[in-house]
Amino acid sequence: MKIIDAHSHLWLKQDTVVDGSHIYPMGRGRAMFFGEERQMLPPFMLDGVNSAEIFLANMDYAQVGGAVVVQEVIDGNQDAYLLDVQKRYPDRFFVCALKDLDNDALTIPEGFRAIAVPGHRAHRSLLDPEVVAFFKEMEKRGLILSMCLADDAEQIAQMRELIQECPDLKIAIGHFGMVTGEHWMEQVRLALAKNVYVESGGITWLYNSEFYPYPSAVASIRKAADEVGMDKLMWGSDYPRTICAITYRMSYDFILKSDLLSAAEKEAFLGGNAEKFYGFTNLPELPYIKNMSE
Repeated sequence: MKIIDAHSHLWLKQDTVVDGSHIYPMGRGRAMFFGEERQMLPPFMLDGVNSAEIFLANMDYAQVGGAVVVQEVIDGNQDAYLLDVQKRYPDRFFVCALKDLDNDALTIPEGFRAIAVPGHRAHRSLLDPEVVAFFKEMEKRGLILSMCLADDAEQIAQMRELIQECPDLKIAIGHFGMVTGEHWMEQVRLALAKNVYVESGGITWLYNSEFYPYPSAVASIRKAADEVGMDKLMWGSDYPRTICAITYRMSYDFILKSDLLSAAEKEAFLGGNAEKFYGFTNLPELPYIKNMSE
């Protein structure tokens, strides 16, 4: 089975200011996050560097062939690093540029095939004429838009109108529509449009209180598939933050072990859909390596 992670993060240094709050590493995987010390990375990542090489080791161990690297304003802009990652590992990573709708110039960055827009952090309307023009330019150039939305009916309605304005823009909606929120199915239904998909990055975080093997998460995947079709859904891990609580393999094997999805549905969700949507080719064959405890 080809497994592709449709929602992950990489950074050389997490050091930025968001809404007046400084976010920065504190060592041992910890970071200052909106005034609170948080375990941002697994504690063995001592220097705060979330590198492609460490991720590749996790990917090889978990037999994940490829990964889509999105961006978030809380990590700071990593465009330069991600272009280098794409150059060095073209068969393993598909990287996205970052655009902060509130603070960045809305121009198309060179060298990227996709742009991540953290819509849930934006105060600006998605229907602002300058924002719409930016998305239309992305559509014209054949770029993919990766966007997380707030669990907010108004922003979802804006996105629905934007999809009508840009019918040929390929869009991946993140965090499985903020699946534990009130309006998540409204986000999922956006995928009824031909070029809109939904990825599950962060679903284990959103169901963290339930924890592994996340039966409610699987039930939500089943419900979404019944609504828009399994061919519109993709697995994502939200690496590395989610592996503070679980291993990387655990972020998808709860799906493999579920009897709510057929074998064909699991294959599509865990990699087949992302392979087609993002255009992955030459994924490696990754053998299973036994643990010492086996």
